[in-house]
Amino acid sequence: MKKVFICLSAILVSFAFTMQQAQTPRTEDVFLSKVLAGTIFSINQAKAVDDLPWNPHASFKGVSLKHLITGKDTDDKLSYHIVKIEPEAVLDTHQHDGKMEIHQVLSGNGQMYLDGKTIAYSEGIMCIIPANTPHKVVAGKDGMYILAIFTPSLL
Repeated sequence: MKKVFICLSAILVSFAFTMQQAQTPRTEDVFLSKVLAGTIFSINQAKAVDDLPWNPHASFKGVSLKHLITGKDTDDKLSYHIVKIEPEAVLDTHQHDGKMEIHQVLSGNGQMYLDGKTIAYSEGIMCIIPANTPHKVVAGKDGMYILAIFTPSLL
């Protein structure tokens, strides 16, 4: 009887711990939610990120962009975009002529293919993509959010 009680207690403790983890948001998800609920300030205006629309990518299914800062805001010097990639969606091989791109993975995971190398993408990873360099991004099973910075601006 004592062994059954100890075993049952261990199962209940394990279950309670699992439930607590399931209810506790991951740090990355909290960070992403704060970014998406944030505000962008400039000399002439303030705009809520939440009010900016998600724009479906013209070429890649399952990919949407939220244009945070555009060339209009920076005299075409740089732009910031949140890229939402649905689970297992692909930004197939493409390049940005004359534009350097920097990625910071905000949430999720996947793979980046750059110059013959495969880079594991996960929260916190950053990648510099030189201008005119072909690259490809494939989201993992949970999808991915990337902050993409372009110089000069993409839009």
